[in-house]
Amino acid sequence: MLLQTIDWVIIGAFFVIVLGIGWVASRTAGKSSEEFFLGGRGMPWWLLGISMVACTFSADTPNLVTGFVRENGVSKNWAWWAFLITGMVTVFIYARLWRKSNVVTDLEFYEIRYGGKLASFLRGFRSIYLGVFFNCLIMGSVTLAAIKIGGVMLGLEPWIVVVGASIVVVIYASLGGIKGVVWADFFQYGIAMFGAVYAAIVAVRQPEVGGLSNLISHPAIQDKLGVLPDLSDPTVWVPLLLIPVAVQWWAVWYPGAEPGGGGYIAQRMLSAKNEKNAVGATLLFNFAHYALRPWPWIIVALASMVIYPDMASIQSEFPDLDPTYLKDDIAYPVMLSKLGTGWLGLVVASIIAAYMSTIGTHLNWGSSYVVNDFYKRFLKPDATDNEMVTMGRITTVALMVLAGILSLTILDNATDAFNILLLSGAGSGAIYLLRWFWWRINAITEISAMIVATIVAFVLVLFVEDSSVATEMFDGFTVKLLFTVTIVTITWLVATLVTEPEDKETLRRFYKLTKPGGPGWKKVVEEAKADGEPCDDGEGVAWQMPQQVLLIFIGCLTIYCSLFAIGGFVYGNIVQGAILSLVAIVGTISLFKILSKLNLN
Repeated sequence: MLLQTIDWVIIGAFFVIVLGIGWVASRTAGKSSEEFFLGGRGMPWWLLGISMVACTFSADTPNLVTGFVRENGVSKNWAWWAFLITGMVTVFIYARLWRKSNVVTDLEFYEIRYGGKLASFLRGFRSIYLGVFFNCLIMGSVTLAAIKIGGVMLGLEPWIVVVGASIVVVIYASLGGIKGVVWADFFQYGIAMFGAVYAAIVAVRQPEVGGLSNLISHPAIQDKLGVLPDLSDPTVWVPLLLIPVAVQWWAVWYPGAEPGGGGYIAQRMLSAKNEKNAVGATLLFNFAHYALRPWPWIIVALASMVIYPDMASIQSEFPDLDPTYLKDDIAYPVMLSKLGTGWLGLVVASIIAAYMSTIGTHLNWGSSYVVNDFYKRFLKPDATDNEMVTMGRITTVALMVLAGILSLTILDNATDAFNILLLSGAGSGAIYLLRWFWWRINAITEISAMIVATIVAFVLVLFVEDSSVATEMFDGFTVKLLFTVTIVTITWLVATLVTEPEDKETLRRFYKLTKPGGPGWKKVVEEAKADGEPCDDGEGVAWQMPQQVLLIFIGCLTIYCSLFAIGGFVYGNIVQGAILSLVAIVGTISLFKILSKLNLN
């Protein structure tokens, strides 16, 4: 599609505002590395919560959801809806612990929880493994979505999209640090959300669709509408619902939904003013992420199945489209081609906003790992704040270059990238939950899980076809996931029990700092007391765990009811929508009433 003058004016104004935010933030970002990476640890919950949700509102997410719906129906979204459980666990148990730790990055945690050379190795290796490899894979996937959108909507060559999309985000992320990223996220989220809603409105107004009610009753999508898979068929509901809810949320490490919190979510919690703001930020994030955002994307995906029932119909309308990118996930940018002048510019700006908010966060997060956990820790321990900020800016540019190369040379499908990330972190999730509450977890636990998961994932992805391991009940990827979880879990449990625990001094120091409480630390606390070196001053949180578990249950119930209440209204089931809305309101009131009784600083 050709953008008109008004479209370019809207896009240009968007770029000017974002660059202005980066320039304003740059006046304080360079003062210290803590300012650059954590905003001086003085940021409010509402700003951090919006930043978290803006980051996960990336350019590839609508494509991913569209691919899910077209391939397996709405219920396929349980692949990521199940991570809400992880999110609620982070909100009510781990957010306060992260803020108490007072680390600069979550990788610094390794050297306060574990001791010796193995802890140092773990911190240094994961700074490169996660900060560069994993991070660039994520950014490459997001940039791939930008390539598809630019190719379909604007007819741009992939390299032009990569270069054009990268320049502005690199400028404001490298200038303004985390403050520039977070304030830009706040601005970009509003635009991105408006664009998604308007795209859904335009989709249902297409002549082939004829309105929302006609869409929902259209025969082409009847087998795709269920928010729950067919419960009478185990081959459908077990992989689509049971595995994500029963296994995936605790067993799999995935960026933005790490068990126990981590990555850029931990970075935001560490940037908060205090524990209350850390909890509030993650709660806002989970509500907006899971309850508010999915349905505009789902509506567009369903409409695309009416207008473009197969890949041939898309190819015929876009004959110049590179066949490499002709997958179900491209239906989302194809549907955006229906927008008119002016609105097209605004929605293109919203997509750019979604892209930039994600990339900006990952650039700052990744550079924080490289600079704080590798450069300063191992290469130049005496680095000044100015040197660290400079290195952070250089790393920001380098990471963007690597991600761009990856998107142009390797990746071709959003679902494939999602599966790779899930498999690479399979089996390690439980460690991130238990390491705060079980003294016996040690550095070998994490190293063994990381090595085995990487090797197994490498072999399964490159040398084992999904079709060769599929069973009557499970698809090939589910079999791979369960196999990896099993092998990795057995490996780290055995490794933990046959190796020596961390030394007493390290364990006691960690307990004094974070005060996790609970029976998993009873041995350490009692031994410290017997040695005349008590590490528990009575301020632990063990007695609050029942309330925290209750909050997790109520939080999940409230957000899921909110999600499906919106779905009920979309499907025209007003009674269902009203009942679920009422349950969500009662749940919200109960949530805040119980939350007010927790001892949060």
